[in-house]
Amino acid sequence: MTTTTHAPQTVELVIGGMTCASCAARVERKLNKVDGVTASVNYATEKAHVEFPATISVDDLVGVVEATGYTAQRPEPEKPEGPEPEDETRPLRDRLVYSALLTVPVILLAMVPALQFGNWQWLSLTLAAPVVVWGAFPFHRAAWTNLRHAAATMDTLISLGVSAATLWSLYALFFGTAGMAGMRDAFTLTVTPGMGTNSIYLEVASGVTTFILAGRYFEARAKRRSGAALRALFELGAKDVTVLRNGTERRVPVGELKVGDLFVVRPGEKIATDGVITEGSSAVDVSMITGESVPVEVTSGDVVTGATVNVGGRLVVKATRIGDDTRLAQMARLVEEAQNGKAAVQRLADRVSGIFVPIVLMLALITLVAWLTSGGDVAEAFTAAVAVLIIACPCALGLATPTALLVGTGRGAQLGILIKGPEVLESTRRVDTVVLDKTGTVTTGRMSLTGVHPADGITEAEVLRYAGAVEDASEHPIAKAIGTGARERLGELPAVQEFRSTEGLGVTGLVDGTAVLAGRAAFLADWGIHVDGPLADAKAAAERQGATAVFVAWDGAAQAVLVVADTIKPTSAQAVAELRALGLTPVLLTGDNAGAAQAIARAAGIDEVIAEVLPEDKVAVVKRLQSEGRVVAMVGDGVNDAAALAQADLGLSMGTGTDAAIEAGDLTLVRGDLRAAVDAIRLARRTLGTIKGNLFWAFAYNVAALPLAAFGLLNPMIAGAAMAVSSVFVVSNSLRLRGFRAAR
Repeated sequence: MTTTTHAPQTVELVIGGMTCASCAARVERKLNKVDGVTASVNYATEKAHVEFPATISVDDLVGVVEATGYTAQRPEPEKPEGPEPEDETRPLRDRLVYSALLTVPVILLAMVPALQFGNWQWLSLTLAAPVVVWGAFPFHRAAWTNLRHAAATMDTLISLGVSAATLWSLYALFFGTAGMAGMRDAFTLTVTPGMGTNSIYLEVASGVTTFILAGRYFEARAKRRSGAALRALFELGAKDVTVLRNGTERRVPVGELKVGDLFVVRPGEKIATDGVITEGSSAVDVSMITGESVPVEVTSGDVVTGATVNVGGRLVVKATRIGDDTRLAQMARLVEEAQNGKAAVQRLADRVSGIFVPIVLMLALITLVAWLTSGGDVAEAFTAAVAVLIIACPCALGLATPTALLVGTGRGAQLGILIKGPEVLESTRRVDTVVLDKTGTVTTGRMSLTGVHPADGITEAEVLRYAGAVEDASEHPIAKAIGTGARERLGELPAVQEFRSTEGLGVTGLVDGTAVLAGRAAFLADWGIHVDGPLADAKAAAERQGATAVFVAWDGAAQAVLVVADTIKPTSAQAVAELRALGLTPVLLTGDNAGAAQAIARAAGIDEVIAEVLPEDKVAVVKRLQSEGRVVAMVGDGVNDAAALAQADLGLSMGTGTDAAIEAGDLTLVRGDLRAAVDAIRLARRTLGTIKGNLFWAFAYNVAALPLAAFGLLNPMIAGAAMAVSSVFVVSNSLRLRGFRAAR
């Protein structure tokens, strides 16, 4: 008898309707209760990664999620040329804007007695009604969903607080004395018999709604960017390609390309897809894929990667992989997997809601029953119970995170630092290792002339004059570096005649009547010129440092060696020292060769170097460091860094890099200066500390006042005032972040 074992299947579901981290935990718990199912729900990306046996269908999983009160569907595939996705945060933004416009006059009328004209309370009701019904509808809907599933979250408390304040205000207006002309709100500290029907709390109801909406909007705006890294990766690919069919060239969309097709890549064009060169030779800029700073020389038979750039001659390439099989698509999947693998950040307010909300509800009920059974009248009992709900309503909690985040991110933007969302800040406190990409992060990412080694009897000026003239006429990146370096040192360069370029080898030309050659040793050998002695030693030394050596010859002999290399940024060494001062261990991670990496590491003051790694290896290195118990920050700027940035506990992307890297990172450093990474970590830690302080005091006000409200020592108006004081404190504390200064 043979038993067939089916491997578990996997699916990603997009979960809708989640409003806090506890929602994600509930969906995850329900899915994991199904036999054979292993699920991980990420609140930040609103996705569930589910492993399930063959006996269960995707529709069954969707049904479990829907039975929990949420929606689920398969994610729609990203398309390279699709329109920009609609901004799903716009309805929430509109709800916030309209609610805020209506709430401001309500709060002013309630808190400034001088503004209380005759029948002002009816204007407050007119303005507040749309806010507490339409503005707060998402909270009421979520509270109803939670109630149907015997659960309670912060939405439950918000809805109850807003509803209690509104219903009591309506009772006071229509059945009490609060609706009489000339009514004034008087502040009294304690509950007194019959006082409940002469006060309204519409400012509390509308204010809470608006503040919480603000928090939800900023959170949603940050979460929306979770898919932007994938869109940026797809944008890197070529959109059109010149296909060779039946011996003729035809321009077609890249989507029509098939495996086996021959296509033409001219200088400056992107290679449309992965393939093998069948004709031609050139230099290809692969820095966006491998991080290699020097363009790679390729010729017939060599493999090339889609989205890299041809910087030299004409190539004919045979397509070997297209669509989802290409290396670019594989990197996109790496980014997506790394993003979805991050644990959902549990905000403090959400973590305590599971305990705080039931306690408040129970306390309000106990307060009501206790007052009624102890001989108090109905007005006193309901006034005290409403005071409990209002003082517990998390107004300051709604401000704690967004106000600190707004001030912190605003200050960061002034300093060239973009923080994507509150979930980023948790990681900065725990980071102990910072992984630095080399090319474009620690170094300039551009080839520069770093050394001139003339033969005996030859001056440096002669070398630069002859070599600079012939190389300046070439379009090759290494030649451009030599031409630029010579021009910077000498000024004007002489004209070159009879210029000729041999792809992948070198250039020749006449300078002031002298035939000059510049290029590889093999190029000089073709002209019968052999290199040995000090010049050969200089070439070997340069290559040991990871630099590129270019020979220069005239008068039938090799006369000099020019050294071209990627150079360290002037501020990188200082930045590494400042990172160490923050308690971080720097690690240099690069796709470049070991010699170049070690040279840059010595110049920057970095001890640990990991070189010659592919994009997949970069992710593996970050995972290995994490498995060793390290909390890893990654700083990078290329597509090859995107997946590692997403995998790291904290991703810092250089704003001078590619869109894919910027979107995959958690923090973006606009200036392209590594010292900005130091400022980013300091600012993020400071902002996180402010948020935690805000949350503590927001809870402290509520928790301290709850017993006072329950014993009738705090009427609902004072409860609203106390809540306003806590909000003012939270805002004031957040504004202190405006004083943050970059350390220089």
